[in-house]
Amino acid sequence: MNILRPSLLQQALRLSSGRNYACARAFTSTTRRQDEEPRSERSERAKPIPQSPSFYTTRAVFYDQLIHLEKAIGRSEAFLRHHHLLPLPDFAKASLPPLQPVWKNQLEMAVEFKTQLTTTRYRKITKLLNQLNDFQRIAKTGGCPELEEKLASILSMYESSKKEAFLARGKRKTVALDEYGRSYALGKRKTSSARVWMIPVQRPQDKEQTPEAMLGVEQAQQTYPVTTTTILVNNLPLNQFFPLPADRERITRPLKVAGVLGKYNVFAIVRGGGTTGQSGALAHGIAKGIVAHDPELEVMFRRAKLTRRDPRMVERKKTGLAKARKRYAWVKR
Repeated sequence: MNILRPSLLQQALRLSSGRNYACARAFTSTTRRQDEEPRSERSERAKPIPQSPSFYTTRAVFYDQLIHLEKAIGRSEAFLRHHHLLPLPDFAKASLPPLQPVWKNQLEMAVEFKTQLTTTRYRKITKLLNQLNDFQRIAKTGGCPELEEKLASILSMYESSKKEAFLARGKRKTVALDEYGRSYALGKRKTSSARVWMIPVQRPQDKEQTPEAMLGVEQAQQTYPVTTTTILVNNLPLNQFFPLPADRERITRPLKVAGVLGKYNVFAIVRGGGTTGQSGALAHGIAKGIVAHDPELEVMFRRAKLTRRDPRMVERKKTGLAKARKRYAWVKR
């Protein structure tokens, strides 16, 4: 019996250890099932569908806007082709009314697209906008007001707020006459400027002689008219202020070209520069004043380049040179 006792004890221990292992295994299996259940629920949850097809790109707004512009180009082209307005020959494209677009600059476009725009991306956007602008011109000429309004609403989103100021930059301001018929113009040349007032010469009217004056009873008062064709520069006559004949010829050239020499009294104030620059500025101001009095001469003066401001300026001196291009004499030793 003493020999069997240890074996029975070992068997009992084995059974107990086996039962404990089975219980532990069962316990661990149940805990694993409990942990796996929420994981499966989490995996089965539906993810929200992104509103944009470019959601997973780094520039969703940029690519969405490009897609919208490309769709607008495709639909506009199809509409114009359906109405036989595309393709256009070269002479028809040249006769279209000009629509000068002024798009937002690169920084403003970056704010609009909510991303930093490189030069390549900015050029890609402007290329699409120019194409839409061409379609708007065709729709406007071809009599498609609905398409024109839709394209105008799209293009207005990308136009600069400074469009009017940019387009008016190259236009000349018209010189207006005051209540007395005087014109005021500003002429420039090099660093000189001239303020010019021009007044038409009023010819004295011949008064009818009375019978008393004809009989000699009443002495007729003689009136001495003011000399015409007066050109005063800084309150001095022209020949005193400009002694060189070349300067005087330059000043009177606009009056001779228009054939109105002796028709206006000219008063000018010149400042800055030398005699050449001051005479050129005075001629520029006189030409603008003549056009203000007689607008029909504008085309002729434009062709003669009299109303154009001469852009030539003195070239700056260079370092190491005597003047702008003159060099010092080379000395070997």
